[in-house]
Amino acid sequence: MQCPKCSSLDTKVIDSRDYDEKTAIRRRRSCEQCNYRFNTFERYETPSFMVEKRENCLEPYNRQKVERGILRALQKRPVESEKVANLIKLLEHKWLSHGKKISSKIIGQDIMERLLELDQVAYIRFASVYKDFDDIDSFKSELARLDNTSS
Repeated sequence: MQCPKCSSLDTKVIDSRDYDEKTAIRRRRSCEQCNYRFNTFERYETPSFMVEKRENCLEPYNRQKVERGILRALQKRPVESEKVANLIKLLEHKWLSHGKKISSKIIGQDIMERLLELDQVAYIRFASVYKDFDDIDSFKSELARLDNTSS
């Protein structure tokens, strides 16, 4: 493994531990050249399927993109990172059942559905981007809809 500080390839593993409910391994490493310590994570390969975008083009599924969107919606919200990891894992399992291709619309709707169960503020944040709210009335109507469903 290459050292992120000095780019040396001479590193050693100091410690290994299970991570993310035993779906990954966290390794503590040390550079033999500059003594810099850093972590690496080893996990199984992310699911392989294509996402059909709104413009009908296809792109490979990108877990980091999904995670980034969810984390942005959950920013400064009291939700544990373990819950986010589990949410993504459950969603990926569901999306894999669709086969080798899935619509970005389904992905967005599934994320919104799960965020609504997890945190309503995060749901509104995500929905405002996903549904492309362009004015305050869009927010008001979504909040009214949310208020009606929770009553």
